[in-house]
Amino acid sequence: MIYVTSLIAGLVFGLGLIVSGMVNPGKVQGFLDLAGEWDPSLMLVMGGAIAVGLIAFLIAKRRTVSLIGERIELPSNTIIDVRLVAGSALFGAGWGLAGFCPGPALVGLGMGLPSAAIFVVAMIAGMLLFEFIEKRRTSK
Repeated sequence: MIYVTSLIAGLVFGLGLIVSGMVNPGKVQGFLDLAGEWDPSLMLVMGGAIAVGLIAFLIAKRRTVSLIGERIELPSNTIIDVRLVAGSALFGAGWGLAGFCPGPALVGLGMGLPSAAIFVVAMIAGMLLFEFIEKRRTSK
């Protein structure tokens, strides 16, 4: 059941990204370009996502299992440190430069977009580099 539910949720999420324009790097970069030809349309998409997420987290905090019976595990770390801020800044810079973040990039890859393929390869390389650095950092 969890695989069917996950597949349906992924398809709905991907369709939402396509319909909202989040898979189009030009639209995303237009939203992030406050000094140029700013396109505020993605603000509605983000506002809707935040509203849905807020409601979902409020409900999830009161439950121990999901509607399909799976255990709910919410993050408990509330510390804002240098690593979090630096990682957020790096994520934002990459999003602004490439016009993709991980979800839309994977949808774009599925759609056969060459720019999404380049982004996904770079994303995987960055994840592997992070793992390598973390292993070296924690082994000292």
